[in-house]
Amino acid sequence: MDIQGQAALVTGGASGLGEATARELARLGARVAVLDVNAELAAKVAADIGGIACVCDITNTDSVQAALDRATEAHGPARILMNIAGIGTAKRVVQKDGSAAPLEDFSRVVTVNLIGAYNISRLFAAQCAKLSPLEDGERGVMMFTASVAAFDGQVGQQAYSASKGGLVGMTLPMARDLAQHGIRVCTVAPGLFATPLMKQLPEPVQASLAASIPFPSRLGKPEEFAQLACHIVTNGHLNGEVIRLDGALRMAPR
Repeated sequence: MDIQGQAALVTGGASGLGEATARELARLGARVAVLDVNAELAAKVAADIGGIACVCDITNTDSVQAALDRATEAHGPARILMNIAGIGTAKRVVQKDGSAAPLEDFSRVVTVNLIGAYNISRLFAAQCAKLSPLEDGERGVMMFTASVAAFDGQVGQQAYSASKGGLVGMTLPMARDLAQHGIRVCTVAPGLFATPLMKQLPEPVQASLAASIPFPSRLGKPEEFAQLACHIVTNGHLNGEVIRLDGALRMAPR
């Protein structure tokens, strides 16, 4: 699919990997809707790229539908969905005081990262399936953002790894399900990236993390994630695939 002129949705588009992807899509000529719970940051990014900001809680169906309606009114029906919104937490199953980890913490991460991503994807797909097909019968493409933690999660990452592993497991059946509608589905599993959250860590910690990456021994650049996300859109034979973007990193237990 040629990105030029297409309407695109980016969840988590107000910062980090989502912001980089929104900016790259806009650079390539897409009409971008920045979906995020942070209205102020979303508006700033949207203003910078000539897009539109939509406040959106992906776990809330009414919020998602309102965002889709607003984006459609501004840019027309979207054919591109970048699922990048997500949260993380680290909790050992048995806490230092001997108590069990709170179930609410686990549920919240899975609800946002997995159920939220499915929620907006199902609504996007239903809308996209009604569009006229493009070349090769394609109607749309969506991308999920997993993590290397889906494969080699560290101590305390039970909730995060489970949520990202769920996205990995959902990729192929979603692609098979939506094939009849000409909608492709892929997932990117990034490693350690220089996001604003990462940059809050002390410099020695960042350097240590970068040194753990075989090659190149540096943190990934958000632009590199964005470039891969956009390549998935333009490469029509990429479907049902999970791509690690990690410099050959394999995470240690802790």
